[in-house]
Amino acid sequence: MTRPRRPAHPTRARILEAARRELGRDPDSSLTDIAEAAGVVRRTVYDHFAGRSALVEGLATEAAEALRHALAAVAAPDPADDAATALRRFVLALWPVGDRYRILLRLAPQNLGAARVDEILAPARDMATAIIEQGQRQGAFRTGIPPAPLGRALEKLLLALLDCVNAGTWSDDGTHSARAALIAVGADAPVGPTG
Repeated sequence: MTRPRRPAHPTRARILEAARRELGRDPDSSLTDIAEAAGVVRRTVYDHFAGRSALVEGLATEAAEALRHALAAVAAPDPADDAATALRRFVLALWPVGDRYRILLRLAPQNLGAARVDEILAPARDMATAIIEQGQRQGAFRTGIPPAPLGRALEKLLLALLDCVNAGTWSDDGTHSARAALIAVGADAPVGPTG
């Protein structure tokens, strides 16, 4: 289900940006902290968001839209394309979105719920699964695990790497994660440059 997008409002956008920054710095940031960082009073935050959960949902909606734009830029894999190259491009296109909204990994379980997170990630998972299926048909990826479960596993791997960025144990621009994705799908070819 796609949620309707609210018209852009500069104050709302400023609050969301401040929330992303403040919650990234401290996941327990209060609405007062976020209001202060946005340069508004707390009441103004409540004019746009009914509470913390609504604010997190606003960030999730932004993340879902950014994910859709990144996926559109990658486009569906062409059957003639090399699947390893398609998977690298996929990870490199999505990594900046994941990195920008990685705080949602910590906030989602309590504020969004599993069904909403699954809904947001479904388009990326579907594209990853299609790339994996293509790679298995081409003989570029191992076939011991069907594409759908492998697509879910790849999703979890990339989310875990983003969570490692949150924890400060991993630093990446997407290059190393693209390499990890190729290893995870059993790329037979040497895992070369990912640029």
